[in-house]
Amino acid sequence: MPEEPSLKLRTARTLKWNLIDRLGSQVLYGITGIVLARLLSQEDFGLVGAVLVFQAFAALFVDSGFSAALIQRKSPTREDYSTVLWFNIGISVVIYVALWFLAPLIASWFQGDERIIPLARVMFLSFIITATSIVQTNRLMKQMDVRMIAASNCAALTVGAVVGIYMALNGYGAWSIVWQTIIVAAVKSAILWMSTTWRPLWSFSWSILKGFFAVGSGVMFTSFLNTLFQNIYAFFIGNRVGLVPLGYYSQSDKWSKMGIMSIVQTLTSTFLPVLSHVQDSPERYARVAAKTNRFTSYIAFPAMGFLIVAATPIFHALFGTKWDASIILFQLLLLRGLFFIFTALYNNYILAKGKARLIVYMEVLRDSVAIAAIIVTLPYIAMTRPGDIVWGVKILLWGQVIASAITWIGTLLCAAPLANRRWWKFLNDCLPYIGATALAMGGMIAMAFVVRHNPWSLLLAQAIVGLTIYLGLNQLAGSAIQRDAFNFILRRQK
Repeated sequence: MPEEPSLKLRTARTLKWNLIDRLGSQVLYGITGIVLARLLSQEDFGLVGAVLVFQAFAALFVDSGFSAALIQRKSPTREDYSTVLWFNIGISVVIYVALWFLAPLIASWFQGDERIIPLARVMFLSFIITATSIVQTNRLMKQMDVRMIAASNCAALTVGAVVGIYMALNGYGAWSIVWQTIIVAAVKSAILWMSTTWRPLWSFSWSILKGFFAVGSGVMFTSFLNTLFQNIYAFFIGNRVGLVPLGYYSQSDKWSKMGIMSIVQTLTSTFLPVLSHVQDSPERYARVAAKTNRFTSYIAFPAMGFLIVAATPIFHALFGTKWDASIILFQLLLLRGLFFIFTALYNNYILAKGKARLIVYMEVLRDSVAIAAIIVTLPYIAMTRPGDIVWGVKILLWGQVIASAITWIGTLLCAAPLANRRWWKFLNDCLPYIGATALAMGGMIAMAFVVRHNPWSLLLAQAIVGLTIYLGLNQLAGSAIQRDAFNFILRRQK
C-alpha cells in the first residue's frame, strides 16, 4: 500500500521547520557562545557547569516523561494536556524549593566553592519557567505544526544573547550565563502562550495521569538514566580535578551537544509522530523505519565526521588558542555522540510501539556498561601530563566511547524486530553514507597539509572539499534520500 501523500508532505514540512529551528537556534546559540567564550574565563564556565549538572536532573523530573506519552497517544484531549501542564508546573515548584535548600550541599561537593550557592538558586528558576511551555510545545509537535516553535526558539535566543553578552562585557562573569538562561526560557514561554489559542482547563485528573504512567514512567526512568550518564562526568571532574578542567570539559560538551542534540531532537520531533501514525501497519512501519535510518545516516555521519576532522581549525578560528585543551575532548564527545544518535533513533522505534519497558531495559544495559567504564577509568581522571591538564579526562571519555558502542549494538538488536526488519538491514542502510563520509574526511585531512597557517582558510577549504566529495559521491550512487531532499528544497513546498 503506498504511503498517504498528506502524511508524507506533512512529514517533509515538519522536517523542514525542525531543520530551520535547529539551524537557526544553533547559529544564534553558537554566536553567543563564541562571544562569551572569549569574554569569560575557564573558571566561570566551570562554575556554571557545576550548576548545570543539577539543572539537568531538575528539568527531567519536571517533565516526568509525560510529554513523550502525549505524543505517543493518538488523540490526546484538552483535559489530557491540562492535567500534564498542571503536573509539570506543580512538580517544578516543589523541586525548586528542595534545591534552594540543597544549594550549600551542591557547593560543598565542588570543593566548597560558595559562589555556586547564589548562582544555583537563580539558575534553577529557569526550569519552573520551562515547565509552563512544555505542553504548548508538545501540542504543536503532535499536530506536526512546528513553525511557531522555531520562531519562539530563535526569538528567545536572540534576546538571551543580547542580555548575556551585555552582562559579560560589564564584568558579571558566570552570572552572564545564568541570566541568559532565565531570559531564554521566559521569552520562549511567553511567545508560545501569546501565539496560540489553546488554554488549559482549570482541572486536574489523577486517572488521566495514571493513564500516561505506562509510557511516561518508562520514558522518565530512561531519561533519568540518560541524563545521569550525560552529566555524571562533570560531577566527577569538578569534584576530583577542579573547576578549570571542568570549564574545559563544559566547553567541549556544550559545543559537541549543539550538533548531537540538534540531530536527535530533529529526528524525534519529526519522525516519532509519523511512526505513531503507522504503528498499526507493520508494512508501512518497516518502510518508514528504513527511510528514517537512511536519512539519519545521510545527516549524522558527515556531520560528526566533518566536525571531528575540522575541530582544531574551528576552535582556533573562533577562540584562538584559549580553549585548546577542549579540542580532543570535543572530538571524543562527537565520536560518542554518533553512537548516541543512532541509539536514540532506535529508541524511537521502540517508543512508537508503546514498548516503554523495553526502553528501560536498553537503558539499564547502557548504564551498566557505562558504570563499568567509569569504574575502570575513574582512578586515572585526575592525572595530568606536562602541557596536558585533561589527560585523565581523555581516558574517562575513551571508556565512554566504548560503552556507547556496546549500547548501540544492544539497542539495534532489540529495535530491529519491532521495526519488522533484520538487524543487518539497518547496517546496510548506513554503509553507503559511512563510505562517502570516510572518503570526504580523507580529502579534508589532506587540506590540512596544504593550508597551514590561517584557520579560517583551512576551515573554508575543508568545508568545500568535504561537501563536494560527499554530495558528489551520493549523486553518483543515485542516493534516493539526497534526491528527495533536494527535490523538496527546489520545489519550495510550503
